[in-house]
Amino acid sequence: MTDAQETAADSSLRTTGGAPPDDVETAPTPLLEPRDGIPAVIADEESLAATVAAFAAGTGPVAVDAERASGYRYGQRAYLVQLRREGAGTALVDPVACPDLSALGEALGDTEWVLHAATQDLPCLREIGMVPSRIFDTELAGRLAGFPRVGLGAMVESVLGYVLEKGHSAVDWSTRPLPEPWLRYAALDVELLVDLRDALEKELDRQGKLEWAREEFDAIASAPPAPPRKDPWRRTSGMHKVRRRRQMAVVRELWTARDKVAQRRDVSPGKVLSDGAIVEAALALPPNVHALAGLTGFGHRMGRRQLDQWQAAVDRAKALADSELPQPGQTVSGPPPPRSWADRDPAAAARLSAARAAVSAVAERLHMPQENLITPDTVRRVCWEPPAQVDQESVAAALAAHGARAWQITQVTPVLVTALA
Repeated sequence: MTDAQETAADSSLRTTGGAPPDDVETAPTPLLEPRDGIPAVIADEESLAATVAAFAAGTGPVAVDAERASGYRYGQRAYLVQLRREGAGTALVDPVACPDLSALGEALGDTEWVLHAATQDLPCLREIGMVPSRIFDTELAGRLAGFPRVGLGAMVESVLGYVLEKGHSAVDWSTRPLPEPWLRYAALDVELLVDLRDALEKELDRQGKLEWAREEFDAIASAPPAPPRKDPWRRTSGMHKVRRRRQMAVVRELWTARDKVAQRRDVSPGKVLSDGAIVEAALALPPNVHALAGLTGFGHRMGRRQLDQWQAAVDRAKALADSELPQPGQTVSGPPPPRSWADRDPAAAARLSAARAAVSAVAERLHMPQENLITPDTVRRVCWEPPAQVDQESVAAALAAHGARAWQITQVTPVLVTALA
C-alpha cells in the first residue's frame, strides 16, 4: 500500500466491492463511498452562516469544486458548490438559493484551495464571491508529474486506489431539486481531493518539480479575469465553409440573434438554433421564409414566428452595404499561422522547426506535456521575432515578456538559444 492509500485508509473510508474470488490474487479496486454520508444542500442564509462558521473553524486545505449546466443553460454560472475541509466535513451549497457566497470566500481567504482543473471552476466561483489567494490544482500537478491520464477519476484511482462513480458529469445541474445520486456524485468529487493533493505534493517534491508547480498555481490564482472574446461568432462550428463576406454577415446576424434569445430564455444557444443551421443559412442565403424552412436545422417543428425572426436576421445581412460586411480574417496579434512561414519567412520557419524539436526533447526528458513546459504560442512568438542579439539573457527576457514563469525560462532558454541561432 502506498503512502497515499494509507492516508485514505486511516480516514476510515467506507468502500464496497466485497471480497475477491479465491482464484483472483489481487483485490478489486474499492468503490469510494462518502465517509459522512450525503449532506443536505445548503439553500438558506441561516444554514449558509453555520457552514461559513464551520469551515472557518476547520483546519488544513479546503477542497472546492463547482458544477455548471453547460449545454443546458446560458453562460457558465455555478449551480452547485462542493467543499470539504478537515473539521468541517463536506458541504453542498446551492448558489441559486444563496447567490452571494462572499462570506464563505472570505472565511477561506487565507486557506489553500484544492481544485481539479482550477481554470474551469475559478470564473464561475468568482461570480459568486469566492476568490482564493492560494490554490493547488491536482490536474495540473498530475500533468507536471507526468501522469498519462489526469482526469479526477483516473488520478484518484491511480494515486489513491479508489474508484469514483461516473455518469453524472454532464447532467443538467440547474435541475431542482437535485436527485440524490447526483448529490452523491458531487460529494465524492471533493471526498479525496485533499488526500490526492498530499500525495501529488510528495511526488512533485520527489521529482524536484514542487517549486515549479507552486509557480504555476500562483500564476493561476493571480491571473485577472479573461477579457470578453472579440467576434465570438467567428467560432461558430463549420465556419471554415463560409468564404464570402456576405455569408459571413449572415453568420454574424444569426449568431447575435440566437444569443439574445438564449440569454433571455436562459438556455444554451445550441438549444435555440444549432451552429449547423446557422452555417446552412449562410451558405444558402435563402430569399424567404419558405426557402429557409427547407434548410437543415429549420425543420417542420420550428414555428412560423421563429422562422420569421431567423429570416429577418438573414435579410439584415443581405441589406448591409459592402463597407459594413465583416472582413474575411479576424484581426489577431502575433505571428501568422505557422503553415505560411515557409513562404513568408523561411528563416523563421527553420527557427520554429528547430525550437519545436528542442522543446519536445526537454519535455520528454522532464516527463511532462510540451504545452505545460512552455506554451506553443510563446515559442512561435519568440521564433517569429527573436531578439536582435540571441543570447541567454535576451531570450530569457523575451520569454518573460510573453508570460513564461521563472522555472520555464530556466528549462527552455538554453535550447531556444541554440535553435534561434
